[in-house]
Amino acid sequence: MDTTSTRAHDDVRTAPRALATEAVHAGRDDLARQGLHAPPIDLSTTYPSYDSRGEAARIDAFATTGAEPDGPPVYGRLGNPTVARFETALARLEGTEAAVAFASGMAALSAVLLVRGSMGLRHVVAVRPLYGCSDHLLTAGLLGSEVTWTDPAGVADALRPDTGLVLVESPANPTLAEVDLRAVAHACGSVPLLVDNTFATPVLQRPAEQGARLILHSATKYLGGHGDVLAGVVACDEEFAGRLRQVRFATGGVLHPLAGYLLLRGLSTLHVRVRAASATAAELVRRLAADPRVARVHYPRIGGAMVAFEVYGDPHEVIGAVRLITPAVSLGSVDTLIQHPASISHRIVDADDRRGAGVSDQLLRMSVGLEDVEDLWSDLDAALGRRPDRGAGNCANNHEAPALAN
Repeated sequence: MDTTSTRAHDDVRTAPRALATEAVHAGRDDLARQGLHAPPIDLSTTYPSYDSRGEAARIDAFATTGAEPDGPPVYGRLGNPTVARFETALARLEGTEAAVAFASGMAALSAVLLVRGSMGLRHVVAVRPLYGCSDHLLTAGLLGSEVTWTDPAGVADALRPDTGLVLVESPANPTLAEVDLRAVAHACGSVPLLVDNTFATPVLQRPAEQGARLILHSATKYLGGHGDVLAGVVACDEEFAGRLRQVRFATGGVLHPLAGYLLLRGLSTLHVRVRAASATAAELVRRLAADPRVARVHYPRIGGAMVAFEVYGDPHEVIGAVRLITPAVSLGSVDTLIQHPASISHRIVDADDRRGAGVSDQLLRMSVGLEDVEDLWSDLDAALGRRPDRGAGNCANNHEAPALAN
């Protein structure tokens, strides 16, 4: 493989391409020139160099700007050609200049906070709900940050001179509440807006087009898509990417090359997987919303494969009764998963804060996979238990028939 740079070569692209096409080809555009079809996996931790003066100059340049070094790779903690291919592809899908991959989504968020904190900007404005561990990282101040929680309308008033970041998740985990990203970006002014886009993926929304400077993914989820890789990534402009690379190098939160390979492979089917799972999810939402055993269904207006619903009965009994659906944390895999957020993903959040953000004790969160809708409904129907004699279910989030995003 040509290892003259950790960057994935993509100069053959001459015109804009559809997202589905980018998902298949981005990060792979140089393969044919090398006589390859599948991307190679570079597992090297270090690389030989007989020019120590040149090596020193390249390391100095990286220390100054965080830009990817020109020439051959230096060391696995500084950059890897296989991981760079995934970063190139994800940046293209999100419409940003660059992307920086990490060992997990939490490592990626931590790096963003460290970058801003190193500039004396430790204050964060955030909108609940967020993923439980993101909430905890901010609330506990583990990285020296201070957080002000607000609703989307209060973002502008919450800003301070030392505010380094505004953080939202839309659709939110686990209630699937949506934020007007363009309005929040406008309220941020010069403060970077970070949008956790894990649930939507670039298939359903591209936050950079609405003013977000930073887009976070737990790549473990839909980007990988098969429940077999742990990773995180931040899509952003090149200036911020340079700072993130410096933090990654210093802290060691690097992504393993095999994980980078699996993520690049996962991207190639992202569009198909998200669209197929979203269609099934919409049908399950329709049935759940009409079911008298279900108190409320949450489903975002942009569509997607995530569904949340509150039951009248014991949610733990539903979890214990599924047979086809897997009772497990995480999401975005090819198989359907269900979990009880108040017990698991958001257990670490204070109970009052959790309920105040809409995460009730009756709420169940389901990540719809690629199984047949009738098989999934049969399992859900049995798990929900005996139907009452009378009653009617409630519709989803203020709209009768949630439509899939086009």
